[in-house]
Amino acid sequence: MLLYLRLLKESLAFAMNALRNNMLRTFLSLLGVTVGIFSIIAVLAAVDSLDRKIKEDMSSVDKNTMYLKRFSFGPSDVPRWKREQFPDVTYEEYQYLKGAVPSAQAMAFQIFTKTETVRYNDQSASNINMVPVSYEFVDIQSVKIGEGRFYTESESNAGSAVVVIGYEVAQKLFGNDNPLEKQVRIYGRKMTVIGVMEKQGSGSLGMPSNDTTIFFPVNFLRKMYGDHNDFMTPVIIIKPQPGEEAEAVKADVTQKLRSHRGVKSGEIDNFSIDILSGFTEMIDQMIGMMNMIGWIISGFSLLVGGFGIANIMFVSVKERTNLIGIQKALGAKNKFILFQFLFEAVILSVIGGLLGMAMVWGITVVLSKALDFEFVLGLGNILIGTGVSTLIGLISGILPAIAASRLDPVEAIRSGM
Repeated sequence: MLLYLRLLKESLAFAMNALRNNMLRTFLSLLGVTVGIFSIIAVLAAVDSLDRKIKEDMSSVDKNTMYLKRFSFGPSDVPRWKREQFPDVTYEEYQYLKGAVPSAQAMAFQIFTKTETVRYNDQSASNINMVPVSYEFVDIQSVKIGEGRFYTESESNAGSAVVVIGYEVAQKLFGNDNPLEKQVRIYGRKMTVIGVMEKQGSGSLGMPSNDTTIFFPVNFLRKMYGDHNDFMTPVIIIKPQPGEEAEAVKADVTQKLRSHRGVKSGEIDNFSIDILSGFTEMIDQMIGMMNMIGWIISGFSLLVGGFGIANIMFVSVKERTNLIGIQKALGAKNKFILFQFLFEAVILSVIGGLLGMAMVWGITVVLSKALDFEFVLGLGNILIGTGVSTLIGLISGILPAIAASRLDPVEAIRSGM
């Protein structure tokens, strides 16, 4: 054990000496490993941060939650021309299904619509995500209220002119003033602020954040524009009862709605039901693909880095041939020489890897401060970076180490004379 510790100490000394005496050569040799480790860990850190953010954003939603609408979010076997003939879901169907599907814990009626500009006196906030939805939405998805409250069942059914605004909207319109009970202007109408949501941060995958979102009763919009407009896409959100299988609830909703719409046996469904878990599986696949692409791209840099380490080790063997001969003449075994150079290759490679990870850490700190998104360099990624750089050092250093260990001591000493 003491022998290997001494080997490690000597190898570290030789590696640091190589760095000092041949800084440019060593830097160029380590550049490939540094860039390769930087690329891999940067991709892994970015993807892990995105994955963590997505899961954090979706933690408030049951994965069994489903969305009933006229078309599917994902690919469909139904031709586009046929899907365009499907009718929109209606508020009347939402009311019917609420009473007809006991396996559903909660249902909400929402309309997907375009962004709007919200005004208060001479202040305005543009590109605000509008979410007209019925009161049951808070029973399906957690809406964290910082101040005030969400609207009630009676306010929702009556289509009252009340709104719950996001943190950033409140900051833009009211600054440090209390926004509760103040009136904002949307769609040319005055609406009273009854609640402000807690700060959420930027959304993931291009999804809008609650910070730039406004919730209000869906019937308010229906009273203004009716139920058939090009900028409105109605959807029924369904949350199954605890313990109920999502597919069983989906089948129940499908059967009830087919019967309600008079869809005959043998005819295809003229609506679509998407379960949120399918969306999360698609995200997991996409994240896995991003990781794989990152590894492939970074592999080329690591290959170049491996050749660089091998090159500097062969040069090191050549420069120290005389010293190797003296060590062997004094009784050093082949294994001692082999491990000496192998440890040196690993140490050089790890130094390159640490430089790459230091660059990633610096960039994550800068980006986290510059953007409203937290990039994290986790312990797992640090261990991966260290492990990969160690492996590159072992692979690239094994041939030079073997060549050094097999040198004839007499020839080695003579070559240095």
